[in-house]
Parts: sequence; structure tokens; C-alpha cells
Amino acid sequence: MSGAFIEIIETRNKSSDPDAPEEEPVVLARAVYEHPLVVRWCHWLNAISLFVMVGSGLQIFRAFPSFGAKIPQKDLLHWPKAFAIGGWLGGALQWHLTFMWIYIATGLFYLGYELFSGNYRQVLFTHRDVPGVWPMVRHYFFFGPKPPAREAYNPLQKHAYTTVIGLGVLSVLTGLAVWKPVQFSWLAWMMGGFHYARLWHFLVMWAILAFVLGHLVMVILHGWNNFVSMLTGWKRDPDY
Repeated sequence: MSGAFIEIIETRNKSSDPDAPEEEPVVLARAVYEHPLVVRWCHWLNAISLFVMVGSGLQIFRAFPSFGAKIPQKDLLHWPKAFAIGGWLGGALQWHLTFMWIYIATGLFYLGYELFSGNYRQVLFTHRDVPGVWPMVRHYFFFGPKPPAREAYNPLQKHAYTTVIGLGVLSVLTGLAVWKPVQFSWLAWMMGGFHYARLWHFLVMWAILAFVLGHLVMVILHGWNNFVSMLTGWKRDPDY
């Protein structure tokens, strides 16, 4: 379970006299268990699935780069083939649908674990975090003072993680409407029809990619320990 702390402590004796009193213990290192194994596995499986689905999805888009009669039918976005996965429409569909199931299963498993373990409290953005958003925005974007850290994630990070979970759900719903527009006709109707469902699916993808870019920037800004913690679960010398 996340939140466990360990400390490496050293006690020294100033004098060679064994009967002399020892100094105060010195904490050499501190670590906190931030990311349980389930969270780490879901994180990396989801990252791989997302990479394949984006690449194959863009190859699918290359086959018909339009979203209906009200939007230009050709060359809406000329995506280079070198940055797509699948080689052709059929190959891209196979990649996309295969990793779709991994993406969905991983997401459901992660949400179930967060809910039943109580670990969601670490990442869920609530009304208590609202006052802390602006100080973090000011720190990241306007070089303001860094607010003191009180938990694993600051309010802006929690807002981003909560938002991307919602985007993940939307990516699945819009994807189902595009994949099976007859079986899920009610879902496609709620999104304005097949062409609009396809447009929403495309926009959600770019929103998730914007999160990924910001996520990578935050990992770099917060240091190597943050990356290592997603591999081992333990974060050395946390700020809180």
C-alpha cells in the first residue's frame, strides 16, 4: 500500500570512549512507497497501449482524412506515414483493435484497484485542492515561489490526473461509437452522429497527447527520482 516510509539512520559517537553518550541519530536517507505494483503495471501497459493506438489511429485517419461533408473532405490533416503504425488501413485496424482491449482492461483494472484500495485519495482532485491550483500555476508558468509539498501530488497534478481519467473514459465511449455505430447507435446519436463521434474521438486523442506532453515536462522538472519511483515504487527523499 502506498504511503509507507523508511528511513536510513546512522548514530555516531564523538569520543573513542565507549561509555560516552551517542550523538543524536542522523537521517541519511528517506524514502516513501508512492506507487503500488498494480499502479505501476497499469501505468506502463497503458502507456504502451496508448502509443500503439495513437499511431494506428493516425494511420486509419490517413485512409479518410475528413469528418463529414461539413468539413473539408481531403487533406484536412496530412499526417506523415512514417509516424503512423500499421502500414495500411487493414493493418492499422488490427493493431488498433488489439490494443484497444488491453487499454480497456488495464483502465478497468486500475479504476477498480483505486476504488477498492482507497488509493484514489492520492490522485483524485477534490474541492479541497482548488485553492492550491493557482499557486502551482504561478510556480510552473510564472516562476513564482514553490508552495510547500504536503502529499505525493500537488493540486495541479491531481487536477491533470483526474482530467485524463475522464479523457480515457471518453476515448473508449467515442471509440465504441465509431467502431460499432449500428450496435451503439444510441451512443453515436448522443455524440451528434457517426461523423461527430469520429471528430470527438480525434479531439480526445489530442487532448490526451497534450496531457502526455505536460506529464513528461513535469517528470523532467521534478527530477530523476520521480521516474525511478514509477519503476520501483519507492521515491527517495520526497519533499513532503
